[in-house]
Amino acid sequence: MQQLFKIFKFTTEDAKALEGKEIIPHEHDFEELIVGVEGKVSHFIDFGDATIYAPFVSFVTQGKIHRLHPQTHNGICNFWVIRFRSEFISESLFRLYAFFHNRANISLASKRCFTRYSTLCDMMFDEYRQERPDLAILKQLLTTLITMLYGESSMSDNDEKQLSANMETYANFLLILEDNYKRAEKVSFYAEKLFMTERNLNRICQEVIHQSVSEIIENRKLTEAKNLLIGTSRTVAEIGYELGYNEKAYFSKVFKRRTGQTPTEFRREMKKLIS
Repeated sequence: MQQLFKIFKFTTEDAKALEGKEIIPHEHDFEELIVGVEGKVSHFIDFGDATIYAPFVSFVTQGKIHRLHPQTHNGICNFWVIRFRSEFISESLFRLYAFFHNRANISLASKRCFTRYSTLCDMMFDEYRQERPDLAILKQLLTTLITMLYGESSMSDNDEKQLSANMETYANFLLILEDNYKRAEKVSFYAEKLFMTERNLNRICQEVIHQSVSEIIENRKLTEAKNLLIGTSRTVAEIGYELGYNEKAYFSKVFKRRTGQTPTEFRREMKKLIS
């Protein structure tokens, strides 16, 4: 996507036009936030399928394989689709990542909160349709929407300040991880890069996303392994070696422990599902 920001409505007519059509799993080079006002969506993401009824919010990070099929419910479909490049709101993006860290779809019960989300989308859409839309206004409105989403878990001011500091550390950890996750580095490597103890880094990761550093590293490796199993014809041994597992048997053991399937079983099932 060349634009920094884009917002559009997905309507009942759009959903009906997709009925009976095949939607292929794909990935984006942008971030996508979907605010479902009415209707439902069948969403294949994180290598699992789910059906979510409005009101809901879905977040798809760039590079994540998914297949989203919007559908009517009670004859109606009404979604907002917001697409943006990560640099557009780089300072707020990790807050969005944290809120959706272990889920891509969130059903929302509070009608009051959801009405405010819809209002913000209306305001963004109105600005976006101007002859010369003001990106600063769009950025502020999108940041406000993200802040409100994150505010679903209420915190005190002190908690918020501490979380902000922790989020900055966590963001830096993810940047270092992205450059090194294919290597067989231990937790101590990342802690040293961040000038802190392993214990403190583990504490911060637990507070931000409720996972240990080792779990985050392993999950990143396994996410890449899944993408390679689906998107390439490399052998299981080749994929394991590329991700820092020197023995095929150990890679397969870790993969099965975390996913419930061997790499070969996962590849076979996903290819069958996609086809």
